[in-house]
Amino acid sequence: MHEIDLTDADVIGDPFAAYGRVREQTPLARLQAIPGTDPWWVVTRHEQARAMLSDPRFEIRSDSFMRPDVPDDCLPYMRTMSEMNGQEHARMRKLVAPAFTPRRAADFRPRIESIVEELLDAVESQVSDGTVDLLPHFTRPLPMDVICEWVGIPEDDRMRWRAYGATVATGAGPDFAKAIPGIMDGAKAAIARRRDEPGDDLLTDLIAAQADDGDRLTDTEMVTLVWHLVMAGQTPTNLIANAVHALLAHPRQLEALRDDLDLMPGAVEELIRWCGPTLLTIPRYAREDAELCGTRITEGQAVVASVAAANRDPRVFTDPETLDITRPRAETPHLGFAHGPHFCLGASIARVQTQVAITTLLQRYPGLTLASAPDELRAPDPGTWRLTALPVTLTS
Repeated sequence: MHEIDLTDADVIGDPFAAYGRVREQTPLARLQAIPGTDPWWVVTRHEQARAMLSDPRFEIRSDSFMRPDVPDDCLPYMRTMSEMNGQEHARMRKLVAPAFTPRRAADFRPRIESIVEELLDAVESQVSDGTVDLLPHFTRPLPMDVICEWVGIPEDDRMRWRAYGATVATGAGPDFAKAIPGIMDGAKAAIARRRDEPGDDLLTDLIAAQADDGDRLTDTEMVTLVWHLVMAGQTPTNLIANAVHALLAHPRQLEALRDDLDLMPGAVEELIRWCGPTLLTIPRYAREDAELCGTRITEGQAVVASVAAANRDPRVFTDPETLDITRPRAETPHLGFAHGPHFCLGASIARVQTQVAITTLLQRYPGLTLASAPDELRAPDPGTWRLTALPVTLTS
């Protein structure tokens, strides 16, 4: 049985190649994810990964998520929709899905454009010796500002939510635990404000959300959903940074996109496929003994899908190692937002803000170039394909 070790320098340095080599040997391998624990199973091929992600025999559990020590009064709000399965998950999804449609995200586009322009105005004040790092000044604050605007977090509170987001991004630990009560209080305050003053935002939609049978979100569910949405909403940071980096490192693709911005929606899908930040899905656990890719998985064993391998599977994608922004849309069923019941709820808003960010950068700075060698910017992170910095030269 082939085994992948997440501490292996080759896996960390080029996960697409490392997982790809295993994919061509077998659709199912073993993954040593956490030293000292039992290996996980990892599905490497596209068709089998999609099947596993939509198979009810494999479910997400609460212990898939790292938990800090939090005050007892915050514990009721810690179990998010991501940890639900079956009918419980389907109920929540049904109630909130209307607020997350592609149409809703498209209608929000003008407000995203305003946020992008304001951030880039501020970016220009950070230029030093002709260069600026877009990661801390643009790609990191943008998703938090967008999700706060979209959800309905008051503008006066957004710097505080940016700080919360930065803390959460570092993972579990004392600072994370200390931030949790403030996050919960912020969510409760935002909900109370929108109950008194409805607006044109997602929070107002969620407060009004009601199923045909009269079912509504409870107060606890609402608080949980709001804080989780705002925290999860910062995840496009790495997608946008990776996408900009990839385009600047591929001049012909960049030129083609500059020449025809109508290619942008398809280009973003291709960038998600080719350099999306998600390398592995959240683990699923076998609810019972089950067969997967011809192998017996015993009850309780963890299974993940290798997004890095599946998104470059030659059985699905023509010339998969090549970045091609003109790739036919019908040929891009990537797994960058997962698949099945837990398909990313915020996929539509992530797509739109990535499109707007890249479009505005290319229009505002036609001569935008990297100010460092592409290979020098990659973070040694086995779990997420991301950058340590994105230094660029802004040329109008």
